[in-house]
Amino acid sequence: MKVYLLILSYLILMNLIGFALMGIDKHKAIKGAFRIPEATLFVVAIIGGSIGSILGMYTFRHKTRHKKFVYGMPAVLIIQVLLIFLFLQAPVEFLTF
Repeated sequence: MKVYLLILSYLILMNLIGFALMGIDKHKAIKGAFRIPEATLFVVAIIGGSIGSILGMYTFRHKTRHKKFVYGMPAVLIIQVLLIFLFLQAPVEFLTF
């Protein structure tokens, strides 16, 4: 049970970070300040913040004209969901060490 709580906490944190980074980068874009690199936005999505990043994209209307974000972020989410599904379908012997 503690492992699930740890994983859930991690995913919540990463999604909050992904959401916040989209808002911060949009604010910086409006102000003409130094921007958050696109690679950073994608890394946060890949390591678990894809839902928050997608929500941030559309909440702040940020990066919604860039095809690599419009198609890339949902692709990351789909791959993550597929990996979770495959992991959950794995035989128990495979999961034990």
